[in-house]
Amino acid sequence: MDEHSQSTAFHVKHAPSGGSDVDPAIEWIPSTEEPPHARTDWAPSGADWEQPIAVSPIEGSTDQDVQSTVTDTESTSEPPVEHAIGGDDSPIARELADLTARRRALEAADVRLGGATRVLTISNQKGGVGKTTTTVNIAAALAAVGARVLVIDLDPQGNASTALGVPHTADTPSVYDVLIDEFPLADIIQVSPESPNLLCAPSTIHLAGAEIELVSQVAREHRLRTALENHLATIAEPLDFVLIDCPPSLGLLTINAFTAAHEVFIPIQCEYYALEGLSQLLGSVQMIQKHLNTRLHVSTILLTMYDGRTNLAQQVAQEVRSHFPKEVMQTVIPRSVRVSEAPSFGQTVIAYDGQSAGAVAYREAAVEIIQRGNASHDEGDR
Repeated sequence: MDEHSQSTAFHVKHAPSGGSDVDPAIEWIPSTEEPPHARTDWAPSGADWEQPIAVSPIEGSTDQDVQSTVTDTESTSEPPVEHAIGGDDSPIARELADLTARRRALEAADVRLGGATRVLTISNQKGGVGKTTTTVNIAAALAAVGARVLVIDLDPQGNASTALGVPHTADTPSVYDVLIDEFPLADIIQVSPESPNLLCAPSTIHLAGAEIELVSQVAREHRLRTALENHLATIAEPLDFVLIDCPPSLGLLTINAFTAAHEVFIPIQCEYYALEGLSQLLGSVQMIQKHLNTRLHVSTILLTMYDGRTNLAQQVAQEVRSHFPKEVMQTVIPRSVRVSEAPSFGQTVIAYDGQSAGAVAYREAAVEIIQRGNASHDEGDR
């Protein structure tokens, strides 16, 4: 090999296949940019490629230098993908370890049921904050630990009835019949296929016109309260919880829910608009307290759709906690695909995927609601 070939290397870019007459293009590369060892045994496969061209090593290099360079490259290479993902210090591993620890804590949680029936209305006049999702999943989580729960679907959309797997076609006896025609609640209540402890008073499309029809009714704000009190007084097996799912408004349906309930349960999406809606809702609660239901109070605020990666979610959570330190729950509900998927199967996330992060969060929230209720009951007895 002549002196020129030793000091300069080249790569051949071959012409496309198909009998083209284009000559190969030669790209000249100075020897100072060449790898520290020759590569004579490699070429891409395929008909368009010729045999590899022998390229001489850099002048003055030896086989020992080449081997040393290869060894150093291998020793400083990136760790395997499996180690990078599954290592003890990886974010995924820490998240899985935390989720496992939370599941174990739920299994060991002290859940004590009993006492008077707690009636909670889940309300927020802002739409899309997770009212119905929270209602059905909290109800299912409560039923899973042995509580008897009745969900009253007061939203004309009937999404809570759908999530609980309860039929709510137009000819189904529903809450509309209770409010307008004074049906007993026992005549419309159905058992959810998820659990014998989970009951539902369904909604139908007729409820959309109930607000107009209620205007001319006597005691229009107390219709639901009267029906619920009669039901609780006559059933053989007492209920532990009644959860009322409200529409995203402050009309007569929501006022009926406020009048029938003891506690207001407010889900808040971790975004700015939710804070504006909260102040309006609290004004409505105060009005109901003054004129219709003196025992009503805000007992529970749950942060939903929380994304800890964003500063906004953290700021909203901090702001709400600073104003309502006693009412805001320690549990937060993260954004979860499983929570969104579950209703399409006519299930709650507790039944759909009870070990998912969203399901674990709702189960933690249910346990916290029970424990906080027990603590308040114990303080009242002192």
